[in-house]
Amino acid sequence: MQETLQIPFRFKERVEDLAKELFYCALEEFEKQEALLNNIKESFFYVSKALQCGVCENKWEQFNTEIKALKSKLQLDAEAAYKNDPAAKSIKEVYLAYPGFYAITMYRISNILWKLDIPVLPRMISEYAHGVTGTDIHPGATIGDSFFIDHATGVVIGETAVIHENVIIYQGVTLGGIKVEKALKNTKRHPTIKNNVTIYANATILGGDVEIGENSIIGANVWITKSIPENSIVTYKSDIKITNNFNR
Repeated sequence: MQETLQIPFRFKERVEDLAKELFYCALEEFEKQEALLNNIKESFFYVSKALQCGVCENKWEQFNTEIKALKSKLQLDAEAAYKNDPAAKSIKEVYLAYPGFYAITMYRISNILWKLDIPVLPRMISEYAHGVTGTDIHPGATIGDSFFIDHATGVVIGETAVIHENVIIYQGVTLGGIKVEKALKNTKRHPTIKNNVTIYANATILGGDVEIGENSIIGANVWITKSIPENSIVTYKSDIKITNNFNR
């Protein structure tokens, strides 16, 4: 029987506060990040100890280095949002008011922790972002530069999904597994999205062997379980008919 983990009172709130501080730190100017990280360190180790993460000074220093390097990637994500959304009036607006950008930032922070083999904490941070934005990105996913999620709500990106560069995803998109079995935990279960792909609202793409080829457009509401070649347009044909009942 596993030993029961004693969780400090209001512990989840402490993790949420840590996630917020890491978000601001990742976006801050390099000169100010060191001071912010010094302030964050105590809370980081407190949380890590409570979760029995086994975080040591070496992992903390690696995390420091990665967080400081993150801003340039986040700038590319913000620029992708500004470039691809006609409603965006400025980069500042993207930073402060776009839930998709917030979710991506939290993913990139949690992904650093995931790669450092720190358990539980990256999932808690991603789940906090899920609650705030409605976007569920597993910290183990692999996501390239210039990623944009428009509207954000309802997006699900699984642990082994691979997203290349300059990809746009709209609300309600699922990049998931075609089977949900514990025996598949060490296999690639989620799709690969190549460069310059746009996936419109409520599309569902399932399966670890599935690849969406470069420069493709995936229309709204489609269900995909097979690979799509590059330069493709995939659409769903609706049978909805409109009649005028006022004609007599």
